[in-house]
Amino acid sequence: MSDVARTAGVSVATVSKVVNGRYGVAQATVERVQQVIHELGYEASLGAQSLRSHRTNVLGILVAEFEPFSTELLKGASQEVAGSGYQLLAYSSGDGEGAAVGWERRSLARLSGTLIDGAVIVTPTVVETKHSFHVVAVDPHTGPSDLPTVDSDNFAGAVLATNYLLSLGHRRIGHISGRADLKSAQLREAGFRSAMADAGVPVDERLVRVGGFRIESAAGTAAELLALTDRPSAIFAGNDLSAISTMDVARDMGLSVPDDLSVIGFDNVPESALVNPPLTTIMQPLQRMGAEALRLLIDLIAGVERDTHIRLPTELVIRSSCRPRH
Repeated sequence: MSDVARTAGVSVATVSKVVNGRYGVAQATVERVQQVIHELGYEASLGAQSLRSHRTNVLGILVAEFEPFSTELLKGASQEVAGSGYQLLAYSSGDGEGAAVGWERRSLARLSGTLIDGAVIVTPTVVETKHSFHVVAVDPHTGPSDLPTVDSDNFAGAVLATNYLLSLGHRRIGHISGRADLKSAQLREAGFRSAMADAGVPVDERLVRVGGFRIESAAGTAAELLALTDRPSAIFAGNDLSAISTMDVARDMGLSVPDDLSVIGFDNVPESALVNPPLTTIMQPLQRMGAEALRLLIDLIAGVERDTHIRLPTELVIRSSCRPRH
């Protein structure tokens, strides 16, 4: 502020009035100070600003790590924040403990009170309802609670995926699930089992294995399934990264997708359309989920009364990684 005052030929107090929108400054002076601020690239310190006004007009979106799922959510949130009067801070702790239980507590402790006015937390491991400011959870590990939540219909999406494979004539269908402690993974496995039961097709328990939602862990699981003498003719992977990993493993084992193995994923991240063959998947409206979470957070801060649990529908996206059983 001293640099701005010196360049504009005014006092620091005058610059402070202009920055904070206070009265008592001639319009010509306001314009001159604003021009200097623009030329110097001056921005008020968020920490100092929060100490004065207890507001930063910055919202945080906290993720365990920046991967395709969270990146798509960020895109939606960044689109929604435009014109809202808020700025968006995307934050990952970067401490290598993203998958550890309680990462969101550490992140909130670092940011709350001085840098952000509220937070969207993506796939939190722990859901707590007592915070010093408003928090919205996207796809929490434990499922919806008293905390405002945005998620998609994981169960119905899994039913869609399984029914599609059944409609193609597949009966030996494997499922590579996510982490056992994640509600979304549990719901997807439950949807798979429900669809199989409704079709009167027994589930071979040897074909249901944990892949962990990660490329590396899913690769080992896929290799185990495809090494079976009576291997599955189709695999429903719990997310797109697991599905893409399964396709890579099948290729390394000399199998063709979809001629020898049909594969379907879940999420519809951009990578799913870029692999060869393009991946058939279940679309979660990820960008919309990010936008809905951001809008819900803004409304909560503003005191708007509204539904605080939002569940969005899923859709089947048919590409080229599945074919009829022959």
